[in-house]
Amino acid sequence: MRVLFSPEARAEFEDAARYYDEQRQGLGDELRREIRNFLPQLRRSPLTFPVERGDIRRLILARFPYKLLYSVEPDYVYVIAVAHRRRSPDYWIDRIGSP
Repeated sequence: MRVLFSPEARAEFEDAARYYDEQRQGLGDELRREIRNFLPQLRRSPLTFPVERGDIRRLILARFPYKLLYSVEPDYVYVIAVAHRRRSPDYWIDRIGSP
């Protein structure tokens, strides 16, 4: 199963990586690596992760304070947000249903 990122989620991913690189060179790459390391599991078993709201599930990163919010579609997993866990928890809700 493919994993697709919404344009907003991709921008959040890249913004977070840039922020961490500004804090320490290479830290953004570590964030990218952590997210990419979770993708095979997300592809294989997307229903493993808990429900956040409605049909939206969450994958909480181990090292960084982010979570991937996603829906499971018939042919792919659609990541709607790469959300910081301590900021504006429901800002992404208006993205539901807009792949």
